[in-house]
Amino acid sequence: MEYRHTPVLLAEVTQQLSPHSGSIIVDCTLGGAGHAKRFQDLVAPDGLLVGIDQDDAALDAAAITLRLGQQMPENTILLKGNFSELDSLLAQANIPYVDGFLFDLGVSSPQLDVPERGFSYREDAPLDMRMDPGHQTLTAAEIIAAYSEADLARILRDFGEERWATRIAAFIVAARAHRPVETTAQLVDIIKSAIPAAARREGGHPAKRTFQALRIEVNGELEVLKVALQAAVRWLAPKGRIAVISYHSLEDRIVKNTFSDLASGCVCPPGLPVCTCGHVPVVRILTRKAIVPTPEEIEMNPRARSAKLRVAEKL
Repeated sequence: MEYRHTPVLLAEVTQQLSPHSGSIIVDCTLGGAGHAKRFQDLVAPDGLLVGIDQDDAALDAAAITLRLGQQMPENTILLKGNFSELDSLLAQANIPYVDGFLFDLGVSSPQLDVPERGFSYREDAPLDMRMDPGHQTLTAAEIIAAYSEADLARILRDFGEERWATRIAAFIVAARAHRPVETTAQLVDIIKSAIPAAARREGGHPAKRTFQALRIEVNGELEVLKVALQAAVRWLAPKGRIAVISYHSLEDRIVKNTFSDLASGCVCPPGLPVCTCGHVPVVRILTRKAIVPTPEEIEMNPRARSAKLRVAEKL
């Protein structure tokens, strides 16, 4: 399948990062290179685009999009890895500093659209959900098979914000006692059985939150996000910017709180005669309120509906 991906908030991200000739821009979630292609054009001829992704299919597709003729331009470097490895990836590539970072979080459209990846609750496929199948071993099917009822409920509640987490977990455990739950369709049927009919008619597809929770658990997405954001800020040059697009409240909360921590000054208890914490602001938050897509963009690209963009600038 062709790797198609419509970049979300492209104009807004470009305006906030303002890449120009000579800029060093790092796209930490390369995907289909929709954002990266714009960056590549704008940093030419003297700048550098670095694209990072852990998904081989994304890297292959991005390489095609970013080539000029048969050659990758000298101002473009593609790196395979997770943004949790940002320090080592940028050091290996001999990047001296960075003027702008983009994190476009979550699962990409092509990953949803390739059924065999197991990300979509709308297609029947093996329960996989690994972003990097070549290196990751844990699959969603293994979580469903091996985790205790309490752990399943915790994941669905914490990572999916699923109000029926306890009930869904109990139904999963009951179902797997009879036969293995190995496909997305099996899991969707279990979820529909667990959620009362009246609740199923509210708030979109009943399996959406459970699939989100499993994907986050499989890929450890929330664990590495704060660490990656802090690493990115360390690499930023003064006045360099970091832009993060999130798609659900858990991610957005981590981004908002991390930026807030990095923008905070002294955190000593009130009344101390002198500061002992040594905490100084590292960034200035540019988006007190998150930037969201216009109605026109949502109409053209419904998957942009829940996107929120937050931006900070290195002091």
